[in-house]
Amino acid sequence: MSHHHRHRGYQIDAVRGRLALCLNERRQREARESRRDEILYAEKLLAQGKSIKPGLERFFDSQNCLLPAKLAEAEEFDGYSCIFCTRPLPPAQMLSLYFDKDIVEKAFRSLKGITQLRPIRSWLAEHVQGHVFICYLAYLLLSLLQYRLRETEFTAESALLELATMYKVYLRDAKNRFQLSRVVSLSRKQELILKTINKALLKS
Repeated sequence: MSHHHRHRGYQIDAVRGRLALCLNERRQREARESRRDEILYAEKLLAQGKSIKPGLERFFDSQNCLLPAKLAEAEEFDGYSCIFCTRPLPPAQMLSLYFDKDIVEKAFRSLKGITQLRPIRSWLAEHVQGHVFICYLAYLLLSLLQYRLRETEFTAESALLELATMYKVYLRDAKNRFQLSRVVSLSRKQELILKTINKALLKS
């Protein structure tokens, strides 16, 4: 997907970065064609004295005539995207990272897969914000795990599945105040994963 873009330094509050203004001509064309198709259909309905799709009334005057200025106003930003990036990336790489749907799709697959994310029905703003934060945190941890495993054959998901059979036994003698913990039956793959993530995880 090709984009025309311009970029410059920009600051949001105290955060400095680069702001890119991108135009995707295909999306612009598709958006305008779709809107104009709806308006043409609305004109026919109005001529027949029928009601039209909510939101389209603003394009017509009291005599049901199209208002070109309103249409031009609606079309002004079709196909445009604003991207703000805090990392010093080349413009082409910044655009690629933002528009690469594969990254987003993989993120949702990971959340729905290994983290067993399920749809929720919550209407309170605090609950929605909490759910979004948990999803963000879950994917952050998956991303960090993937980064730690970057030099191995494991993905974050395959590593978690491999570790699923691992367990640790805790022994405690309350009378003598003695306690002991041992990881039971580590396979070579499990040991490699733990060692790669953090060697301290192998310590008893």
